[in-house]
Amino acid sequence: MAFERPDGRSPGQIRPMKLTPGFLEYADGSVLIEAGKTKVICAAKIQDGVPNWMRGRGNGWVTAEYSLLPASTPDRTSREAVRGKQGGRTLEIQRLVGRSLRSIVDMRALGERTIWLDCDVIQADGGTRCASVSGAYVALYLALAHLVDEDYMAEIPLTDSLAAVSVGVWEGEPVLDLDYAEDSTAEVDMNVVMTGSGGIVELQATAEKNTFSRETLDRLIDLASSGIEDIMAEQLKVTALRK
Repeated sequence: MAFERPDGRSPGQIRPMKLTPGFLEYADGSVLIEAGKTKVICAAKIQDGVPNWMRGRGNGWVTAEYSLLPASTPDRTSREAVRGKQGGRTLEIQRLVGRSLRSIVDMRALGERTIWLDCDVIQADGGTRCASVSGAYVALYLALAHLVDEDYMAEIPLTDSLAAVSVGVWEGEPVLDLDYAEDSTAEVDMNVVMTGSGGIVELQATAEKNTFSRETLDRLIDLASSGIEDIMAEQLKVTALRK
């Protein structure tokens, strides 16, 4: 019997992806990213000035926030503002988004400006952190392109492109871009952030049941690399319009 994934995809196939730029009117750059049933609104806002501890250095700063809409999950997710504090998962993801994007920004060329990246999940079906990274890159690019269009800087201060995807071992097979049905029962779960030039920004890998081999790790990284190429092709359909 042939190996079958819950949604019928092949092991090395990403979920259908759609990027809708300019999704929010008041953001400097925004996009709705859809990866299968997962949907995330990513927005970038640029502010003059940097945090106090950075003032006077001539460098910019990029930071991120992440949240789940209450109705984004089958069981309602209560707002963290009501609970009075952010959960550990939220803090982990927004730090991942922030440091991932900072890895490709020329902070000196940005100048003393802060870029806020807000990633709001309106529907979750696995891979929300990876969709947030990939969508935040597009929102960031569009915001920086806006600065160039308005003659605040000569060129977009990015050193590379960026995207993220999940990989894992499900039912004994390495698979790409896990949805919730796979992610919740995977034997190995890994998130990979990479640049367009092939540099690895971050790996988050966990054996959920048993240990896994170096050979499996290498296979998963190769699988992630091919998936990120597919995601970047979708990103380019949006960013190329501003070049």
